Formats: sequence, structure tokens, C-alpha cells
Amino acid sequence: QVQLVESGGGLVQPGGSLRLSCAASGFTFSRYVMTWYRQAPGKERELVAAITRAGDSTNYADSVKGRFTISRDNGKNTVYLQINGLKPKDTAVYYCNALDVTNSNHNYWGQGTQVTVSS
Repeated sequence: QVQLVESGGGLVQPGGSLRLSCAASGFTFSRYVMTWYRQAPGKERELVAAITRAGDSTNYADSVKGRFTISRDNGKNTVYLQINGLKPKDTAVYYCNALDVTNSNHNYWGQGTQVTVSS
């Protein structure tokens, strides 16, 4: 059974940091591109950061460049999102996604973790 379980969200003050984790199971993690998305209330889901299967290349939304860092540990079947310099506009539910680029039918989502930035 495929599972993606996010954790690490919470309430944090502006300027603070969080480290989100997404633990994968039920599929060959190293074969999947991993992506973090977020969805703020009343807005569409947007791509935040992505990382290649080997972890040798990353991509970020312009709005988070320099503050967010995506990484993965294929030995632990986990992808991370280090978030620094949090801003109120970063408030959203953060989701991880796993995509098999050789078969788009293999496209999995986690349940999301809430990040709230407020003083």
C-alpha cells in the first residue's frame, strides 16, 4: 500500500523555521521525483520545490528561493523541506507528491501538514 506521510508542520512566528518530512512506503522511492506543494486557503495548490530521483538537482518557486531547501534520503525513503525565514504568506497546507516520470499513472499524494505563520 502506497503511503506518503507528512510531518513537522505547526504554528511558528514570522522569521522562524520548520523542517517538514515526508516518509514514503509501498513503492520504490528512489525511482520517483519528489515535490512539495502547498495550498493556502482560497488559493490553488502551487509547486514549492522539487528534487530529482538521485537528489542531484532541485527546483524552487521564485517565492521561496533562498529560504526553502528540499532534500531527500533514499536510504530512509524520506524527503524533507527545510523552511527558514517564514512569512505569514507561507501559511498553507504543505503536501508531498511522488511522481514516476516513466509512468504518470504512478502519482501519489500525502495528506498534508499545516504550516501557520503568525505572531
